[in-house]
Amino acid sequence: MSTAEAEAPAYPDAGAVPGPAPDQPTADSAPEDDTGHGDEGASEELDQPQNAWSARRDLVDHSPRSMNVGARARFSGGLLGGDQHGGISGGHFSGDVFLGSKTEIYQLAAPGLTAPASSSGEVPHTTLEQLAGRFVADEALMARLLDRLRHERVLVLSGARFTGRRTAALMLLHRLGALPVRTLVRDTSPGTLAEQFTGEHQARGHVLCDLTTRREDPLRWTHLLAARDRLAERDAYLVVTLDPGAVLDDVTVDEWRPPAAADVLAAHLRTRTDDETAARLRDLPQVSDFLSRSHQPREAAAFAQLLGGYAAGEVTEEAVGQFSLVSLENQVQEWFEEDEVSLHLRDKAFLIALAAFDGGPYALTAELSDLLYRFLQETENPARVPEVPVFGTHVGKRLQLARAEKYEDDEHTEWGPVTQQKARFRDERASLVLLREVWTGHPSARPALIRWLRRLADDGRPLVRTRAASTVAVLARTDLPSAMALVIEVWGTSRRYRQRLVAVNALTLAHLVGTPNVPRILDAWCAGEDPRLRWVAVRAYGLIGPERPEQALAALRGAVRRLYADAPDGTGGELARELAEAVELLLLSAASDRVLVELRAHLDDDRAVRDLALGGFVGACRRTQDDERYGRPLVLDWYARAATEGGPAAQGIPFLWQAALADPRTTRHALEVLREWVLIADRSTAVEWALAALLPTLVTTSAEHQRLSHLLRTMPGEDGAPPPPVAARLLTTLPGR
Repeated sequence: MSTAEAEAPAYPDAGAVPGPAPDQPTADSAPEDDTGHGDEGASEELDQPQNAWSARRDLVDHSPRSMNVGARARFSGGLLGGDQHGGISGGHFSGDVFLGSKTEIYQLAAPGLTAPASSSGEVPHTTLEQLAGRFVADEALMARLLDRLRHERVLVLSGARFTGRRTAALMLLHRLGALPVRTLVRDTSPGTLAEQFTGEHQARGHVLCDLTTRREDPLRWTHLLAARDRLAERDAYLVVTLDPGAVLDDVTVDEWRPPAAADVLAAHLRTRTDDETAARLRDLPQVSDFLSRSHQPREAAAFAQLLGGYAAGEVTEEAVGQFSLVSLENQVQEWFEEDEVSLHLRDKAFLIALAAFDGGPYALTAELSDLLYRFLQETENPARVPEVPVFGTHVGKRLQLARAEKYEDDEHTEWGPVTQQKARFRDERASLVLLREVWTGHPSARPALIRWLRRLADDGRPLVRTRAASTVAVLARTDLPSAMALVIEVWGTSRRYRQRLVAVNALTLAHLVGTPNVPRILDAWCAGEDPRLRWVAVRAYGLIGPERPEQALAALRGAVRRLYADAPDGTGGELARELAEAVELLLLSAASDRVLVELRAHLDDDRAVRDLALGGFVGACRRTQDDERYGRPLVLDWYARAATEGGPAAQGIPFLWQAALADPRTTRHALEVLREWVLIADRSTAVEWALAALLPTLVTTSAEHQRLSHLLRTMPGEDGAPPPPVAARLLTTLPGR
């Protein structure tokens, strides 16, 4: 669940560490937007720092699956052992996907499966026979297509590229006996289609692949009628293949459904090896992994060729294992190449947006892809006014081109889960490979991409800002210096809290996916002179600190000491709250026991460190399960488990509670938390038992007894009602003094 971005800290002064007033914007800060209008005063007044707890929850809820598969477990392991309350720790994620350059292993082309040449010509009979020996398809579909072709002489076959539609066209003519087969040039105009069937050539079968149509020059029914008359004169046949988005006028098309990759692989292996070897190859784990990733028929055919080489001892096992990734990299490279069959710029913008919002709502992805499309147009031609079609390609055709799929799932919002229509790549690695290719392979796109990301970072929707951060995290893993200089540092020094928070999340996720030197960056920023970068570093420590809690807490202690040195009067401030909230996150992370030990060990170092520890501890005690008002308190649950299992928190939590209750700076806030716990205990027997076990450990002096007994005897119930009955029961647990 998300919270409104403009919310102020839920408990702005609870346990707050005294410090200086919030830092003021400087005149030389980086540009805040890409519009040239600068900051607007009204937006700055509304821009307040989202509290660290809800910000971390947004990061968990909205991070992409590419950072969840094998890595999301690093968010878990907190006090409840679940995603809602865990910490974040680093580690390398899918390192092969993030290599700086594409791994070149084999560039394979199966005969008959490459795109036709730009000139016409006869297809060799041997090629047709080879294709026939390995061809697999839905035979019911083939029979229906064959029957229509036989009776109408012209068949228009629609299907996505690289789904085997050209091979299907050749096989239809081969089965019909329409030989020899002649290919027509790709750029044949629909209006000149009938003119292709004149001259001295003797071909009975004709294939026109990837027919180009335009709004001003669609394929019309009359074009097919004229071609049919010429074909009938020669007893010939024609199969036209085209994209799903082709412009048609009263033309009935047949949809080509590609065979399963497993069937293509099996058919090709049968022609290359014996049955026993083919069965052994199909049982390889690398083959299972390949088949689980929705590869195209051409890739399955090439994989079969590679497996044949492996069976013959000519190819290594490593090459077999990496072929799936290499195939994906080749596909992504094709998407962004500029050639005679390259994608439209709008399609490329959609692919980039889908990589950033993989698994997100489709409508949101399409909306923001059009924004990127405008920026890309301006990069190509600054003098041209960007144009975005209001009604563009149908969602199904768009996703088919992207090798993606549509599905329904719940999306976390500030109002609770909402079912949305979402879109994702069929191969979860695609987003990572695509972003790396765009960033490193096409530097000319960087200005538009950076401008787009900066716009996303200032969006009012937490999902959009989180995906801006995750996208930059991938770019940082690929090219850290450029990502830091062009994007992250600009956000980190921004006047706007939301942009600085995106910098926090970008560094956190970059560390999560194995980007080196992120802790070093945070250490330098925390010790540096820029107060905004210190703010970013402190926030990030709370997120990545659980993997190195001792070092993170040492950095936070150094920051708070510096804060007190700059403000000897101990006045409160923004950074002081951030420091306390960072300690709060660390206490509620997977490293909770280690953090607790550190806080106890340094509690009496000095005033600044004591305020930091107690402020963070009291803040952590306010957090409840699922953030429900009457949910079970996380720290109290932690204590109950430790007391049962004999963990160190059984002594550490009472120790900090005693210190918080006794310290004049935190007494009032600590008593308020205990009052909230009592109200929760009135609704939960488990909480009452845990609190009954904790309270006696907090009474070692008469002053402590007096403080707690007064609370339980005088505390009001909800809405000014009398004290809840549980208060009297808990009062009996206090040892007499």
